[in-house]
Amino acid sequence: MILKDIWLDVKAVKQRDPAARNELEVLLLYQGVHALIWHRFAHWFYQHKMFFIARMISQTARFFTLIEIHPGAKMGHGILIDHGCGVVIGETAVVGDNCTIYQGVTLGGVGLNKGKRHPTLGNNVTVGAGAKILGSFEVGDNCTIAANAVLLKPLENNVTAVGIPARAVKIDGVPIPKKESNMVTMEHYCMMEERVKELEEKLHKLENPLSEKETLNSEEEEKSQD
Repeated sequence: MILKDIWLDVKAVKQRDPAARNELEVLLLYQGVHALIWHRFAHWFYQHKMFFIARMISQTARFFTLIEIHPGAKMGHGILIDHGCGVVIGETAVVGDNCTIYQGVTLGGVGLNKGKRHPTLGNNVTVGAGAKILGSFEVGDNCTIAANAVLLKPLENNVTAVGIPARAVKIDGVPIPKKESNMVTMEHYCMMEERVKELEEKLHKLENPLSEKETLNSEEEEKSQD
């Protein structure tokens, strides 16, 4: 089973990485594949409660590949970790089949409680460079999380999420209409300031004739009293 998963990972890299020229090159020279190979053996020891050996293998893989996958994490097959430096995958994380993970990605937890605290990725999920997925929730199949996004809540299937915090911008490839924001931006503030100046000028122009008229009226009253 382990050898089969390793071969499926190698084939995934060959199919989805344009720079990969052949399977032998991928197997010998791609650190993402190496990290997954180390992890699959570490996970076997972890499942058989040999935690020290599992952790030792994990830390050795981290030293050589700069990719840290906790031996308790559950990884599907056909996974592509592209470049991979800085990738961190936590103990209770689950990564589905045929997922693509770029460099700097964190599948992390929040809180210090034991139990499930890391995310679960469905199948065919793509996680962009530098993205952070934090918390114990599920990301549906065929989702895309943009580079540098910070995802803090679940996603349904076929959703594209961007931003900090990440929000859905596409469902099934169709853009979601933007909601009108009630927030006052700097542009709105500048427009209001210009409008206030215009109103002040108009008010000032109206005040001058009124003051002149009041002066004339007062002079006429004084003459009539005389």
